[in-house]
This record gives sequence, structure tokens and C-alpha cells, in this order.
Amino acid sequence: MVKQAQCLGDLDAQEFAPCSVRDEIRRNIIRILKNGETLFPGIVGYEDTVEPQLVNALLSKHDLVLLGLRGQAKTRLCRMLTALLDEYIPVVAGSALREHPFAPITKATKALIAEAGDDLSIEWLHREERYGEKLATPDVSVADLIGDIDPLKAAHKKMDLSNEEVIHYGIIPRSNRGIFTINEVPDLAPRIQVGLLNLLEEQDIQIRGFPLRLPLDVLMVFTANPEDYTNRGSIITPLKDRIASQIITHYPRTLESARQITADQSWDDRGDDLPKVRIPDFFGDIIEDIAFRGRDSEFIDQKSGVSARLSIAARELLISQVERRTLMQGGDPAVPRIVDLFQLIPAITGKVELVYEGEQEGATKVARHLIGGACRHIFDELFPRALSAEDDPSLSDDAYRPILEWFSKGQQVDIEDECPYSQYESALNAVPGLREVVLDNIKLDEEADVVLAMELVLEGLHQHSLISKLDVQQGVSYGDMLRSMLEDIGQS
Repeated sequence: MVKQAQCLGDLDAQEFAPCSVRDEIRRNIIRILKNGETLFPGIVGYEDTVEPQLVNALLSKHDLVLLGLRGQAKTRLCRMLTALLDEYIPVVAGSALREHPFAPITKATKALIAEAGDDLSIEWLHREERYGEKLATPDVSVADLIGDIDPLKAAHKKMDLSNEEVIHYGIIPRSNRGIFTINEVPDLAPRIQVGLLNLLEEQDIQIRGFPLRLPLDVLMVFTANPEDYTNRGSIITPLKDRIASQIITHYPRTLESARQITADQSWDDRGDDLPKVRIPDFFGDIIEDIAFRGRDSEFIDQKSGVSARLSIAARELLISQVERRTLMQGGDPAVPRIVDLFQLIPAITGKVELVYEGEQEGATKVARHLIGGACRHIFDELFPRALSAEDDPSLSDDAYRPILEWFSKGQQVDIEDECPYSQYESALNAVPGLREVVLDNIKLDEEADVVLAMELVLEGLHQHSLISKLDVQQGVSYGDMLRSMLEDIGQS
């Protein structure tokens, strides 16, 4: 870092000439694009959709709003905008509004500069300190965001209430020469939204009707849910009209993108002496597909969405489940099992909002339904078509015949989530044709992955109603579908 001036006389007027936040961001974006650098490192799936729109808005020097459901990286994108600012900027020491030494905006600072001259003290503000954020709630006041008159200060200094020196500035003016984000802006009361109009249009503020003209320099960024950001929602039309760019975010559109996001954000590397849990790609796809199933489920409120945090929390729980088993069994491969997926229910039920039909089913049942649907989808992607009851018999594949015939003889496979790996492996190897189905369709380098895929085949056949599955304490039992149906009829 270049040695920084400590007083006004040492500050290079040409190098540090006043520059607006919008111009500063535009200049840095141009430099980054020319150099072929990445604008938003770590953001996956937005390269061809959200990022171009966001860059265009910033190049146009627009205030903007990011519209999207929860868990779509809106707040993360807002916070990453600070990387587009200069690393350090000079400010007048002690200035509440972080005024530029060569372009003061308040009477008090102008008087201070006139008095101190070249000896005026200078402070340096890092880019990370130039970001402000507020979650909109109904109790947020104009004083919180913009400011209010401080009668005690007025009485102490014996000043008129219209004097700008008796104003206690809110969080937005204190973000002058920076970026300020308001999350979930429709939750602001309408009268508070009105208070933002002048800030967006004229770049000044009004406090209790006093004519206060401060040319604030703040890039305003908003986030909102699309359902709230409509003419029927709770955002006032004049404020909506003043936000120059509206950018729609979205959930990951491919399992690969979703898996990368989850792997980047989840706590995988735990830094202790336990064996590192290895999650095969196809198993990672199952975790991601749980969220994908949720975004299409009739039991889940699609207006609320299914956050990417579901997959992150689920992956972390899965790793902990494998760690717990390896601690109990000692020496077992640190690899998950399909039966472990049902330990992820707490990560699912806490991340979805159910509609009436979902409430009738129950959160746990809906979560199990999502897990089963994800297993079926990944099974269908990896293995030959399985004949379901509603299918044309001519479409059947003989690959599963040895497996189904074995179960039809009354055999069953019992799998517990805490059983030793040797017992788990033996139970699956006992099924004729099961290993062959895996080896003929997937290339896997690790034996533990082959055994895991064998379990997925059984789960996939169950999801196609070709074999039965009974949930038992700490595990499952796969058996013959017809025999299971006859037993149910006998019990009834």
C-alpha cells in the first residue's frame, strides 16, 4: 500500500480528486474486464444470466434491486460489490459523513477546512468499511435510516432546530461515499419508503421538513421477494419507479452448479483428526436433487422457495452422520450410505414452508417423499429403465431380473445406518446381479462407492414399486413387493 498522507497539505489533489461512488465502480469494472479478471469469484450459475445484467446496471451507474426467493445469493452479491471500490479513500478525520477533503458537503466541515488549512487531519477508509446494510422490518423508522433532530444537542449548543449541526444522521447518510443495501425493502412501512424518494432521485435528504440539501454519494441496492415487488405488493410505486435496474435472480439450474455451490459453502474440511468424509459425485447429486424436488413439490409453498441453504445444511449433517458412524465402528470407510439420507430430515423440515396439503401430510413425511424422489431421479439418470406398474411391459429391462427373482423367494436385505461396513457390504453382495448392474453402468474407482451404488439400485427399485421397503429402527429392510402387500392385507 502506498504511504498515505496524514494531513491535507500532503494529499495529492490530482491523484485523489473527488470521484463519485458510481464513477469509481464503473472505472474499476472496466479495468477488471479489460484484464480478464473475475468480477464475482465464488458465484456459480449466474455467469450468463444475473452477472451480465448486474454489470450493465453498474456500468450505467444505476441504483438497483435484486429480486429473488430466499437462498439465491442476493445479499452475498450485494456484499461483494465492495470489491469494485478503490482499496482506500481519504476522508476528513472525524467527519460523520466521511466527507472528501477536497469536496466537503456540510457547513461544519467546510468551516473546519477553512480554519485548519493544510494541517487538516486526514483518515483513510478501507473499501470494506464503505458498505452498510439494513434488514427492512416494520419497526424501522426514518430516524434509523435518514436521521432526526437532536433537541439535546440543539439546547446544549444553543442552536436553532433548522441548523444542520443539531442533526443526528441515520445509517444511510453515514454510508456516504459507499454502498448501502436494504434487504426485503417491501417490508418497510410506506411512509419510510417515501423518505427514500429524494435520496434516490435528488441524492439529498429531508429531515422533519427542514430544507437540508446534502449531496450524498451513496449507491443504493435493494433486495426483495418477487411476490412482494408488484403493484399489488407493499412497495410504493414512486419508489419502484426510481430504482433504475431490476435484476431477477434464480436457483441453480443444473445439479452440477448446485453441487459446486454446496461444496463451496458447506463445512466439509473440519480440521480435526477424523478421516475426511468423501462424498461421491452421484451421492452429492442426490442431496442437491432433494432441493430440486422441493421446488416442484405440490406440498411446498413455491412463493417462499427452497433455499440453497437446505443442501448446505443437509451436506453438513450427512458428514456428521458418517463421522459418528466411523467413531463408533472404527476403521470403516468414511463414505455415506443411502440409509443415511433419512438423518437429513432436520435440515429439510426447517427449510421449507408447507402449503395446506403439506401440513396435512406432515413435515417429516414430505421430507421423506423428497428424499425418495431424489433417489429415484438419480437412479433413473444412472441405470437402465426400471419397469414400474404403470409402464408398458415391452419396455422392461432384464438387468434387474436376477435381483427381483431373489427377492421373490422371500429373501430380504436389512441395512442399519450404524452397522459395521463389513455387515453392510455383505448384505448387499448377497443379492445376485446387484453388483453387475452397478459395474455395467457406472465407472467407479473405489470399492466403497460400488457398494453405495448397489444400495442406490435397491432404493431406486423400491421407488419404482418393484421391491418393498420397511422402515425399521435405525435402518431399512428391503423385500418382495407382492409378499409385503399380502402381509399388509392379512394384517388388515
